[in-house]
Amino acid sequence: MSKAFIFLDRDGTLVRDPGYVHRLEDYALLDGVVEGLQLLRDAGYRFAILTNQSGIGRGHFGESDFTRFQGHLVRDLGSQDIKIEGTFHCPHGPEDGCSCRKPSAGLLRKAQAEFGADLSRSWMLGDSEADVGMARSGGIGMVRVNAKLSGRTPADGFGASEVPIFPDLLEAARYILTQPAD
Repeated sequence: MSKAFIFLDRDGTLVRDPGYVHRLEDYALLDGVVEGLQLLRDAGYRFAILTNQSGIGRGHFGESDFTRFQGHLVRDLGSQDIKIEGTFHCPHGPEDGCSCRKPSAGLLRKAQAEFGADLSRSWMLGDSEADVGMARSGGIGMVRVNAKLSGRTPADGFGASEVPIFPDLLEAARYILTQPAD
């Protein structure tokens, strides 16, 4: 049986984003993350993280820094009975033109292939226009989380004006759970 997934952006969606997030001392889950993921888990969704990490390609931090921070996040969520099936990241900068960097759907396709995700029943949950672009490219539902944009309609090139924006992941989860399953 194919699986319904919530594909999660990391920085600005799950954890606070002061810029080039990689240091454990900067680790902070955002409000509503645990509660929202628990609601989605209880509804049968599985989770994978899809994240651009251009700080690696730009030399701000290394793969080992990313792996250490990501491991901490996965363990922290695991302690709340939230299992992250996997993490897929793009270490390239926007100028590199790679197919794995959001808004391209490369990371989504990798996760779909690895986990057998049913994209018709899955969602992307992120905070940026790049997340919207990937969701559109991959043909999945999209919900934005961004307290600064909540209640406003952004203008961009990815059709984000049609994407609901919620102040936190808990409110986004509640919205997803009201949507009809395909």
